[in-house]
Amino acid sequence: MWKTRIIALVLIVAGLGIGYFNYASQFKPESKVARFPFKLGLDLNGGTHLVYKADVSKLEKKDISVSMDALRNVIEARVNLFGVSEPIVQVEEGGVLGNVATDQKLIVELPGVTDVATAIALIGKTPLLEFKILKDSDRAEAAKRQEALQLALNGIQINGATSTAATIQKIKPVDELFIPTQLTGRLLQRAQLEFNGTTGEPVVSLVFNAEGKELFAKITKENVGNILAIFLDGRVISLPVVRQEISDGKAQISGGFTTKEAQALVRDLNYGALPVPIELLSTQTVGASLGQNALAGGVKAGVIAFIVVSIFLIIWYRLPGALAVLSLAMYSVIMLAIFKLIPVTLTAAGIAGFILSVGMAVDANILIFERMKEEIARGTDVYTAIREGFARAWFSIRDGNLSSIITALVLYYLSNTSIVKGFALIFGIGVLVSMFTAITVSRTFLLAVATRGNGKVMQFLLSNGFRKAKA
Repeated sequence: MWKTRIIALVLIVAGLGIGYFNYASQFKPESKVARFPFKLGLDLNGGTHLVYKADVSKLEKKDISVSMDALRNVIEARVNLFGVSEPIVQVEEGGVLGNVATDQKLIVELPGVTDVATAIALIGKTPLLEFKILKDSDRAEAAKRQEALQLALNGIQINGATSTAATIQKIKPVDELFIPTQLTGRLLQRAQLEFNGTTGEPVVSLVFNAEGKELFAKITKENVGNILAIFLDGRVISLPVVRQEISDGKAQISGGFTTKEAQALVRDLNYGALPVPIELLSTQTVGASLGQNALAGGVKAGVIAFIVVSIFLIIWYRLPGALAVLSLAMYSVIMLAIFKLIPVTLTAAGIAGFILSVGMAVDANILIFERMKEEIARGTDVYTAIREGFARAWFSIRDGNLSSIITALVLYYLSNTSIVKGFALIFGIGVLVSMFTAITVSRTFLLAVATRGNGKVMQFLLSNGFRKAKA
C-alpha cells in the first residue's frame, strides 16, 4: 500500500516538473529550456501561403510522381536553409490526360513570414539543370558554330563586339538543335567546386546518383563524338564533346565561370536543382493578428472543455472523478511536453485533435469507474474492486483506442493536406498518451487511496450519480 502511495507521489512530482518545463520553455526566455517553444502552424502564427504550378508536360507518366516528390524535397531543403520555422511543402496532384499529368501543384506554407516578397525570395529560383544531346541532322551546323558559341558564352568579343549566347540563338535557337536526354538535376547527387589543373579556371564537378550514373553512361556510350550540351534554366552554358563512355557518373561544367559564379552554382545545385520548372500561381498572407485570434480561441476552447469535464467527473464520480481530473491534468502536461520535444507543429486542426483526445482520455476513465461500481455492488472490497475494475475495462479500452489509432494512421498516411495530417498526428498521439494515463496513472492514484474494507464512506466516495453502490 505504501509503495503504491510513494509511486503516486512520484507521479505527482513528475507531473509538476513537466508542467514547469512547459511553462518555463514558453514564458521564461532566459531559461535553459527556452529552446523548446511551441511550433505554431501558418493559421496560428501567421505567414505566407504560396501555390506553384509545376510544368510536367515533358515528362513521361511514370516519371511524374518521382519528379514531384523530388521537387517537394528540393523546395523544402531550400526553405529550411533560411531558418523558417516548420515550413510545410506538399504536392497537390492533378489528373492525367494520356501520358501527361495536368495541374500538378506545389503548396508552400511559411509560418511567421508575412512579407510575400520575402517568402518568394526564400523559395528562390533554383537552377533547372538539363543535359541535351545534339540532333544528328544538325551536327555539321553546330560543329561549325560550337567555338563561336562557346566564346560568346564566355563573353569573348567577336568581330569587335561582345556577342552573347542570346544574340547567337536569334540566328537559330540553340534548343532546336538539341533533344532532351532525361538527365536532369533530379538525378544529381552532389556538386563541388574544382579548378582546372592547367588553366586554373574554376569548374563545377557533378556526381550523379545511381540512376543518373546509369543513364549518363548510356548517353555517353551512344554519343561518342557528339555534343552533350549542358543547359541551366533553359540557357546553354557549356558544349562539351563526348570523347568516350563515362561510366563513373561524373561530369564537369566549364562555362567560363568566375570563382564566385562557380561557388554560387555549386551552392544552388547542392541545395537542389529543380527537377521540373515551376510557376508561381497565387499567394496568400495570413496576418499575425488573425493567427493570434485563432490561437486564443483554441486555447480558450481547450480550457473551457477541461473545466466542464472536470466538474462533471467530480460531481458524478466523486473521489474517482477527482483523481481522474488529476490524471487528466497529467495527460495534458505530457501532451504539451511532447508537442515541444518532437516537435509537433500546432495548427487549429491540431488543437481540435488534442481537445478530442481529451474526451478519449475521459472515456477510458468512465469505463473503469463503471466496472468498479459493478464490483462494489457485488460486495467486493474497495481495493479488489479497483483492481478488477481496471482488468475488466482494459479490453474495451484497448479495442476502442485501437480503432481510433487505426483511423488516425489512415488519415495521416492517405491525406494530401497538412490540415488533416496535423489533426491525425495529434489525435493519434493523444490516444496513445490517454491509454497510458488511464491505465497507469489513474490506476495508481486510486490504489493509493483505496482501503481493504468496504465502509459506507468509501462506498459513497466510489459510487456515481446521486446514489451509492449497494453492497
